[in-house]
Amino acid sequence: MQLTKEEEKIISGESGEALASAYRILLAIGNATEATKLIPIKWAHLSGVNYNTVGDAGVEFLEKFSTEVKVKVKTTLNPMGFDRNKPGDMSDYFVKQQMSIIKSYHSMGATPSFTCIPYEIFEIPVKKSAVSFAESSAAIFSNSILGLLTNKESALSALASSVTGKAPYSDLRVAELRNPKATIKPDFKLMTELDYGLLGYFGGKTVKESCVAFDGIEKKPEMIKVKALSASLGTSGSCGMFTIGDPTKEVISFGKQELNTIKDELNTVEEGDIITLGSPQLGLNELNLLSDLVEGKKFTKRCMIFCPRAIHHQAVQIGITDKIIKAGGEFICDSCTCLTPLVTRDDVDSVITNSIKCAYYMNHSNKIGTTIKDLRTIIKHYTK
Repeated sequence: MQLTKEEEKIISGESGEALASAYRILLAIGNATEATKLIPIKWAHLSGVNYNTVGDAGVEFLEKFSTEVKVKVKTTLNPMGFDRNKPGDMSDYFVKQQMSIIKSYHSMGATPSFTCIPYEIFEIPVKKSAVSFAESSAAIFSNSILGLLTNKESALSALASSVTGKAPYSDLRVAELRNPKATIKPDFKLMTELDYGLLGYFGGKTVKESCVAFDGIEKKPEMIKVKALSASLGTSGSCGMFTIGDPTKEVISFGKQELNTIKDELNTVEEGDIITLGSPQLGLNELNLLSDLVEGKKFTKRCMIFCPRAIHHQAVQIGITDKIIKAGGEFICDSCTCLTPLVTRDDVDSVITNSIKCAYYMNHSNKIGTTIKDLRTIIKHYTK
């Protein structure tokens, strides 16, 4: 990979060891992905925010790293481990370590967004702008729907890009590599966001390329469906982008048998103890839908609703939250259902969710069983 003279000087340590380390990370990734150079980016979105995912080593690293560098581009943050305004019964140690992480990112100049759906909150750069997104569902959504250029970044690579303002010119940042080589085509009509989630999960497991085409689905799926597709595709495999239509020579069928096989894998209990909604976090469109569905009803089980604080504020302003709270819904900001210490085996054995991503992580990481149903079915079955 070719470097400029300025980049070579920084890597040699002339601007400090922290910045040199960031450039070395990008250089290593660039060489591994056959990048020809580093290119400027407009935006970095960082994971590695939840203490549950970074641990004490991550806290220590960020404390030191943040004293030496500042972000060079707009930098937003993934969800943390709990709601800042109501930490609940989090241990004092967890709260202390989580807030240390937030302090480190704040001192670097990152925006405390705590969201996995930054594209629903912040102004979007023009199409074909290079960005660096470490949240897989946001990366896939941004590549596929918004026309931005990002690879599926790791916590470290996105952090390195945030303080350098650059990223390797490789993989999905290269126009000719954004064309799918395989198409997945359902042989039945997809109806719900759960169907789209199951399709995405199948796509991620089946196609090993960076981009996959989906044919025979809606040309412009509504937000709840396209978010489900993006999140599940990123959960099960390495794909970082999808296209809709324009089938390739290789076409893979997705039928009821494939759908039911994935359902059987992730639907691990007959009945869940609580309802968890928000993986990815719910945006204004989904909260609007939820408020309409629950109007005049009451949840028969506890319902935890994860959404960004900025979205929650908008929902309050237009009166959406009142209907949901009246129905018994519980809003949780700053966090999300995945890898959260708010939902553990100490409290529940199983959850009900419409999210394939949530189901995967609850089963594999939280060791909690899941019942998967689409949102309308959840409201029909668990309200009165």
